[in-house]
Amino acid sequence: MTKKDRVIMNDDIRATELRCNVDGGESLGIISLDEAMEKANELGLDLVLIAPDAKPPVAKIMDYGKYRYQEERKLKEQRKNQVKIDVKEIKLSVKIAENDISYKVKHAREFLEQGKHVKFRVFLRGREMANPQAAREVLLRIWPMVEDIGVMDKSPKFEGRYYNMYVLPKK
Repeated sequence: MTKKDRVIMNDDIRATELRCNVDGGESLGIISLDEAMEKANELGLDLVLIAPDAKPPVAKIMDYGKYRYQEERKLKEQRKNQVKIDVKEIKLSVKIAENDISYKVKHAREFLEQGKHVKFRVFLRGREMANPQAAREVLLRIWPMVEDIGVMDKSPKFEGRYYNMYVLPKK
């Protein structure tokens, strides 16, 4: 637990006066720490400091264990509803043969049908760096083979020693 996540509650509260609320909306106004602790004990709940920097600090009387459990459930639900994007990378070279292109495109089509993103990448070696246009032409030769099931997210772009092209599945 980081310092920011640490919750100040019950006996850890050092303020003498608090603006106190009860879980459920009832406001007790500004009362002393002893009164607030007494009320919390009477209800069998915890006194939790919500806004320690306020003047006077704001505290809430609540069942902290139940509150934390509900927060964890919300986070778990958010993670469950999150969509993880899978990016598959297909590496090519400038001197790739036509049958190798068709083989790699076949795999790219499978990935796109599964809903995965595909990144085509042409690596430029040594003297190939003098003519990066050749790598762009390889990518533009591939595009017509996948355009019926994919959408070009980023057109072929030169980055370092690579020419990259991103293709996303059609909705």
